[in-house]
Amino acid sequence: MGTDIIGIKLLYVLSFFFCVNGRGLGLASSGANGVQMLERSPAELKGANTHLFNVRRFGAQADGHTDDRRAFTAAWKEACASTGKVKLLIPKGTYLIGPITFAGPCNSVSSLTVVMKGYLKATTDLSEYGFSGGWIEFGWMEGLTLTGGGTFDGQGVEAWPYNKCPINANCKLLPTSLKFIATNKTVVRGITSVNSKFFHIALVECNNFKGSKIKISAPENSPNTDGIHIERSSGVYFSQSLIGTGDDCISVGQGNSQVTITSITCGPGHGISVGSLGKYPNEEDVSGLVVKDCTMTRTTNGIRIKTWANSPDSSEATNMTFENIVMNNVTNPIIIDQAYCPFMSCASKAPSRVKLSDIYFKNIRGTSSSAVAVTLKCSRGTPCQNIYLQDVHLDLSSGDQHATSSCRNVRVKYSGTQIPPPCA
Repeated sequence: MGTDIIGIKLLYVLSFFFCVNGRGLGLASSGANGVQMLERSPAELKGANTHLFNVRRFGAQADGHTDDRRAFTAAWKEACASTGKVKLLIPKGTYLIGPITFAGPCNSVSSLTVVMKGYLKATTDLSEYGFSGGWIEFGWMEGLTLTGGGTFDGQGVEAWPYNKCPINANCKLLPTSLKFIATNKTVVRGITSVNSKFFHIALVECNNFKGSKIKISAPENSPNTDGIHIERSSGVYFSQSLIGTGDDCISVGQGNSQVTITSITCGPGHGISVGSLGKYPNEEDVSGLVVKDCTMTRTTNGIRIKTWANSPDSSEATNMTFENIVMNNVTNPIIIDQAYCPFMSCASKAPSRVKLSDIYFKNIRGTSSSAVAVTLKCSRGTPCQNIYLQDVHLDLSSGDQHATSSCRNVRVKYSGTQIPPPCA
């Protein structure tokens, strides 16, 4: 009898302890709707001090019809305000999501991982999106990881007819699917993006960004659906990804430094591009780009550097290497175009003021679907300097004749195999 009483008292004390200190059971104080918001799952967590926030416990319906923005916002707010290692879980299911920003800084969080297992669908009502905004934005934080194998579906099919950018320089930009703004030490791994309204993924003012095993898909006739766009960022590394879309697979814009792109399979699309550069005032320089071990298949361009004529200011793009690139039936395998104009016509005939220098094309091989496999059309105002072609072998995919080269305002330094022959 005495022993039973002692046992009951001990059980009562332990129960009281765990109820007060909810973290011992993986529980925390109530969040939205008075529901316990923090739970622990051995399948999702590693380490005793990792806290998990599940959007379903914040009211996300995952029915594909109800806008779950409020639940996602509430879950993010709790996660960002937490301490130590934090995971935000988006379980399997279909979620309709309007435009949303996951903003930091999350000062007390040592690392924040978004485990995205679900299928996210963007709302198709364009009036909900701001000018040049994004659908899902992560910004102003450090130590973010986005992973989980989930899919971001921009539902761009209904939006593409409203894209007037191919014919109107003053067009209203459609929303980018996934945008990273001023993030540091970011990892994006194992996610999928389909049918973006505009760009699939965009980086702006990011540092130390690593992306890998990313799948990007949109029809080849979808306008301005760049796979990955990088701007004013440094220390960026993308690898082991599959990109097939309606515009550049990867575009490297102004203000970037130390960008490495490796093991990318591209097609359909417009290839991997530097630019366009020189369109706006006060653009920053580009330097330290490496593109290697990539494959282009039936793309309209392979490696392309494009700058606008009549640049409002001077800038530079320098120290860039393109190495070990395979071209399979590519229309313009190697192209520098310093009179870039995507519209029906461009009035200005003034030369580009973007200076291109120290550019290396090494071990570029495969087939060209156009007669001119190498086009180096540089600015007459600032001719290209130190352009190197080493071991280039590009045959015509038709096999009927030999490919040719075209050069303007450039002196090229050749070494090793040169097919097509160098410019005269």
